[in-house]
Amino acid sequence: MPDDLYQRYQAAHRVHQTHAKACTSCTDHARCPKGARLWESFERLQDAYLQRKRPR
Repeated sequence: MPDDLYQRYQAAHRVHQTHAKACTSCTDHARCPKGARLWESFERLQDAYLQRKRPR
């Protein structure tokens, strides 16, 4: 069974990518408020996933 946290962080990345492709305000270095919120969600989920994968 696939890891739920991994799937959630990958889904957050796809949502951010979709937004970034359509948004005329977002760039690689600056994001609109919605883009910033989506990026932060992706970062939090990715950090949680990677932290859990690190050996103790």
